[in-house]
Amino acid sequence: MSSVRQAAFITGSSRGIGLATAVELARNGFDIALNGPIEDAELAAAEKAVAAEGAKTVRVPGDVSVTASHAAMLEQAEAAIGPLSTLVNNAGVSVLNRGDLLDVSEDSYDRCMAVNAKAQFFMSQAFARLLVSRTRDDGRFYSLINVSSSNAVAVAVQRGEYCTSKAAAAMIAKVFAVRLGSEGIAVYDIQPGVIETDMTRVARDMYQKRISEQGLTLFPRLGDPSEIGRIIATLATGGLPYTTGHVISADAGMLVSRF
Repeated sequence: MSSVRQAAFITGSSRGIGLATAVELARNGFDIALNGPIEDAELAAAEKAVAAEGAKTVRVPGDVSVTASHAAMLEQAEAAIGPLSTLVNNAGVSVLNRGDLLDVSEDSYDRCMAVNAKAQFFMSQAFARLLVSRTRDDGRFYSLINVSSSNAVAVAVQRGEYCTSKAAAAMIAKVFAVRLGSEGIAVYDIQPGVIETDMTRVARDMYQKRISEQGLTLFPRLGDPSEIGRIIATLATGGLPYTTGHVISADAGMLVSRF
């Protein structure tokens, strides 16, 4: 195992799955670049929590939907914590309004696509360009880990534009896995199910009822962000060797076919 520390850039890491991932990677010897849409108290608090795990940290605020800023964001991270070995594309948004598919607005559709799909594609591209431009024979494990959703596969008709954007995000992981395989860079798509985050809070009671009364998930509970963080850390440390392009369905068996 290399003595060179790993370093990760995590989008959307001021809270939720992103912050849990940052903490878990820090515990596994990574230095961390944290990202949120703006420089605020929440991002500062996230950095403090990650630094408490012994990691070198830097805050890199910025709206990931502004794709022209991606290269500069990665450069800022490297100037502070050293060469990056890992990108976790975690930032995401939900719909502006849940409701009839026939009433979806272009604004809501464009917002989902801009953050959940387009930003993942071009941040992945910027990261990949960075890695392939230099030698990587330092013994570190290099990875690109995208967070999509179970809704990349399963339809939630009241959030059709969200599902569409996550299906696109799932394909982004596949195409980059194919492109980067010969470079020795592993690519994964994490598809979380119902996780306790701010995004799911608005519908938590509905999900809990479906879990408890209808068996929506095989484990009868919502997931915790820390569990997704542990999965990502396993991948980022090379814990699943000889794998790439794989989908990790972190959904408590929600999408297992049953009859």
